[in-house]
Amino acid sequence: MRYVSNLPYATKEEEDVRIPMSDGVQLSARVWRPTSSDNEPVPAVLEYIPYRKRDLTSVRDSMHHPYIAGHGYACVRVDLRGTGDSEGVLRDEYLEQEQADAEAVLAWLAEQPWCDGNTGMMGLSWGAFAALQVAARQPPSLRAVVIASFTDDRHADDMHYMGGAMLSDNLAEAGTMFAYATCPPDPAVVGDRWREMWHERLENTGPWVLPWLRHQRRDDYWRHASVAEDYQAVRCPVLASSGWADGYSNAVTRLLGNLDVPRKGLIGPWSHKFPHLGEPGPAIGYLQEVVRWWDHWLKGVDNGVMDGPMLRTWMQDSVPPSTSYEERPGRWVAEPTWPSPQISPVRYPLTRHRIGTPLDTDADTDTDTGADTGGAGMTVRSPLSVGQFAGKWASYNAPPDLPYDQREEDGGSLVFETEPLAERLEILGSPTVELDLAADRPVAMVAARLSDVSPDGAATRVTYGLLNITRRESTEHPEALGPGTRYRATVQLNGVAQAFPPGHRVRLSLSTSYWPLAWPPPEPALLSVYEGSSTLTLPVRPTDEPDGVPANPFEEPEGTPPLSVTRVTAPDARWEVKRDMVDYRAELEIVKDQGLVHFDEIGLDVGRRAYERYTSVADDFTSATGESTWTMRFRRDDWDVRVETHTRLTCDETDFFVDATLDGYEGERRVFSRTWNETVPRDLL
Repeated sequence: MRYVSNLPYATKEEEDVRIPMSDGVQLSARVWRPTSSDNEPVPAVLEYIPYRKRDLTSVRDSMHHPYIAGHGYACVRVDLRGTGDSEGVLRDEYLEQEQADAEAVLAWLAEQPWCDGNTGMMGLSWGAFAALQVAARQPPSLRAVVIASFTDDRHADDMHYMGGAMLSDNLAEAGTMFAYATCPPDPAVVGDRWREMWHERLENTGPWVLPWLRHQRRDDYWRHASVAEDYQAVRCPVLASSGWADGYSNAVTRLLGNLDVPRKGLIGPWSHKFPHLGEPGPAIGYLQEVVRWWDHWLKGVDNGVMDGPMLRTWMQDSVPPSTSYEERPGRWVAEPTWPSPQISPVRYPLTRHRIGTPLDTDADTDTDTGADTGGAGMTVRSPLSVGQFAGKWASYNAPPDLPYDQREEDGGSLVFETEPLAERLEILGSPTVELDLAADRPVAMVAARLSDVSPDGAATRVTYGLLNITRRESTEHPEALGPGTRYRATVQLNGVAQAFPPGHRVRLSLSTSYWPLAWPPPEPALLSVYEGSSTLTLPVRPTDEPDGVPANPFEEPEGTPPLSVTRVTAPDARWEVKRDMVDYRAELEIVKDQGLVHFDEIGLDVGRRAYERYTSVADDFTSATGESTWTMRFRRDDWDVRVETHTRLTCDETDFFVDATLDGYEGERRVFSRTWNETVPRDLL
């Protein structure tokens, strides 16, 4: 990262600007803008998230908001209602109130004397969700958005559910927000009201996993704020990015294919990070790209920002399996439009443990796949141990959270693979697996994993997908399976750009559990997969196609110098898989402890510690247990406040059980405590 201070515009900062909402609640904003904007108004760019602008995101914010402001924009970072120093309570994600507040903020910005009436929104993750969702509401001042690591479909492609199977991140991220939504505001900003505001949050916030668990089907709860319900509602230009190591690797290409507005896509090798901070590398000069986008769409500069390809992406080369990478080897390639006419869906038949030669894609599907041939069934009933090396649904690159060598996972899976490749194979897009199958239980799932197998046998997972087979036709109206009845089901794998070298094999692995990445079905199921009538489809990009971009199409990453912080206590990060061979207890333990950090500018110590544990016993699918525990601490002089949250999720064959606690401390004195014990019925899950 190159830090720059000499920018086209001198800027000034306003740390706490209050923005009134219609119900009297005031949101807290931090504003960076050119000093010249007092007399020469500029466009405003909004980032709108719940992650505490004064401390927890302040270092990151200091690297990009002053940078963009220094190029002639008013950059405005707002804490959502009920977070940071904003008033009110945050009860859940993406509610109508949140979006109405965002529209009010944009209207307020457009009316400020330092704003010329044009606005944009940008963000990563929640901030990107917010920008895309608000764009679909078409506020009059919003001219364009810049979004990274997001989804357009809250049920099918978010941290909650995947293919109708419940992800463990449904618990983990609920634990995160349970903690963030109950933190106090800073007395240095809000004064003596801090305790009243804090207790309002403590008393009105519950475990976020409960509403997420109560909506196991795609219903109005998930349809709300899912832009996929109506892509035509988005009427402003969109610059969208993500990373192949992120959980949100699919939405960029969906937007490119479905929006009817000026749009550009960018996908690198990154985890859940902004591209200028991208890990694994290479990181890119993303902020330069963002400034060019704003210059064109907010200022009307004719800078050619829409020239060139619609999609630029990192074609990843083969690597040995590892739980983290500093860099991913590969190269930039581009597609002028999406879907790309040069990418072909190539179907391969699944025979007995083999991926066969490609089928004739122009012929009739049923004839080619032998759907009516009555081929022999191959069976698998996976142990719960399959999935312990799956990594995190969305990699954050800390602690090491990418999937490890898949050979141990494949021992409990049904495996198909090609012969050693005679020539290089490259794929770009979302592979699919179409299965002719049967199960011996009314509820069953299948996890499909695509791996790059090197000549020495090491297997690196390239992509994967999940399907709760009861949702094979509809996630709105699932149907119990008839034991022994044959069904056709399609498993959609996450999008990826990956090269397989000559001499390597492509492996497809199917398992009936993938714990703890996904919550297991109520009981083990025996899955039968019929050869000849099941296929793997790969989105093949011809290796003789031009890359379409220069070898280094981006500038070096740059930003403004970060805020000064001093580490008080050391961080701790662990990711441990344990097996007890006495009682057959398996455990995945994850520690993400940021230690205690002193924010020099505001004299505040902040500590964050997250602990996750997932356990099971032997192959008892009802023994699956997930726990998320958070501690958040804030300390200055004689002010010392701590929030502790704990959420535990267990199950039996018919129900889920949520046990949660919330405790607030001033010093060592507990000043608030509440406990939840709730039961939620399983709905074919």
